[in-house]
Amino acid sequence: MRKTFCNFMKGMGMGVAVGVAVGVVGTCYVKKNKKGLKRNAGRTLHSIGDLLENVTDMF
Repeated sequence: MRKTFCNFMKGMGMGVAVGVAVGVVGTCYVKKNKKGLKRNAGRTLHSIGDLLENVTDMF
């Protein structure tokens, strides 16, 4: 039981560490690339709208 709990805590610690690292990298990317990110987000939303329209047309 103790070994299982220790392994669980190690896994949880690794998950938290990876999550923090990804968050820091993502934040730095967003700060450096605001204009490109906004343009890409607009394109993505337009594509998703087209996709949903096509799906509703099928039914």
